[in-house]
Amino acid sequence: MVQQAVELRNVCKKRRSKTVGPLNLGLPQGYITALVGQNGSGKSTLLHMLLQLAFPGEGEIRWFGEAYKDGLPLALRQNIAYVPELPQNEENFWTADEAAEFRRHWYPSWDHSYYEELMLRFEVPRHARLGKMSKGERRKFEIAAALAAKPRLLLLDEPSSGLDPFAWKIMIETLQNYMEQHEATIIISTHIIEEVRRLADYIVLMHQGQLLGMTEKDSLFGSWSEMWVQVEGEQEMKELAAELPQAVELKLETPGVASFMTQQIYLYEKRIQDLGVKVLKSRSLELDEILSLWTRGHRPVLIDQKRGE
Repeated sequence: MVQQAVELRNVCKKRRSKTVGPLNLGLPQGYITALVGQNGSGKSTLLHMLLQLAFPGEGEIRWFGEAYKDGLPLALRQNIAYVPELPQNEENFWTADEAAEFRRHWYPSWDHSYYEELMLRFEVPRHARLGKMSKGERRKFEIAAALAAKPRLLLLDEPSSGLDPFAWKIMIETLQNYMEQHEATIIISTHIIEEVRRLADYIVLMHQGQLLGMTEKDSLFGSWSEMWVQVEGEQEMKELAAELPQAVELKLETPGVASFMTQQIYLYEKRIQDLGVKVLKSRSLELDEILSLWTRGHRPVLIDQKRGE
């Protein structure tokens, strides 16, 4: 049975202008889960509640099976690392090594040789003040320091912000290796689709403060397709729409050619052939297109609800 690293039960956080929740969600231990959604969808608020930087007005959060309403115990906090979207200003006047020396006192599992290895791999300037570093250099230090703490639970808020393509590739490889070697749980908030594609085992989709669902990433690939068919005109397209009620965004592309999107394309291809309509071509939708459809209410049918099995 897959253990839950974090579990949210009817969690709700009300802000002045919006409400996040209710959230019912279990994030499996030993996997990478991507929180995906537009700006303002509630991803950062969710991360803040997992760190107890913000507290839900309703509901309960459990960390590794335990709930802590009076604050996370020190032993648990020392097993959680966090890279915020914006760095902490308090460390701006320190060099990277000075900040690392301070942090290592808070984390008994701090691996300084691993920290040194990551700093070399990321090519972070060691003696520059953090406040004087470029955005990418500061980000690379934050990731190196978070991993050197050897957390069981790693929370990353837009981790690739400011990274060049070379550093981004190193980050991807480093996170994958860390998760596999330490059976760590990584929760990453991102809007970079290629990051989701490369890293995530699970995807959690949020939209306007609501949880739209959670699925295994691989189950989404091939779940939606776009088809182009030959039609005589508007009337035949309307007749086709009546025969295919599950088709999405059916439209006339050019005279004689209509397109639409659908799930379970193998069922539709047979139905269309039975209607005597010629299929011109088809393609599988990309991950970003599937997620966009999902936010517009077209929920994938391959949602994974069996994480506990």
